[in-house]
Amino acid sequence: MKLQKFNRLVEALAALPTVGKKSALRFAYYLTLTDTFGAMRLAHAIEDAVQNIKRCKKCGGVSEHEICEICLDETRSNGQLCVIENAKDIFTLEENRLFLGRYFVFDDLEKIENLKEIIAETEAKEVIFAFTPSLASDAMILFIEDRLQKLDLNFTKIAQGVPTGVQLENVDMLSLSKALKDRTKI
Repeated sequence: MKLQKFNRLVEALAALPTVGKKSALRFAYYLTLTDTFGAMRLAHAIEDAVQNIKRCKKCGGVSEHEICEICLDETRSNGQLCVIENAKDIFTLEENRLFLGRYFVFDDLEKIENLKEIIAETEAKEVIFAFTPSLASDAMILFIEDRLQKLDLNFTKIAQGVPTGVQLENVDMLSLSKALKDRTKI
């Protein structure tokens, strides 16, 4: 069947992360034939976001302005700077408002000077690494620590190990070994 416009929509949807061909086909069918108003609303929201969303000039997070709301919030300069590897991680950490400091997206080795600038600007005393656990992340943390060693900072990283409610047989060996190594006294 030669439905070029429909097939282009399916291809575009399938190019999204975690969307396979079957899901893309279902989405395309739903948007074009079931909820055309929702499809137009989605198209306009995507267009508006693409035109107006950018990276914050200070932290590298997502913003509608040159500087994001978090960087502009003076109450968040509490001496803690959370270094993350992806701007979307800010959404995850902000969802529960568990972290009340500032962020810095370290997604490129060239950003070490920008990191030093934000540490000085925020008068950070603690740098918290919230990277996805991996050997590459551990190497990145060591690299950053080495470049910042002359600054008077405490370095910490988020805890790793066995998630709550998960049986040990379902935990990968790296997480299990870290959980055993980093165990805490009760």
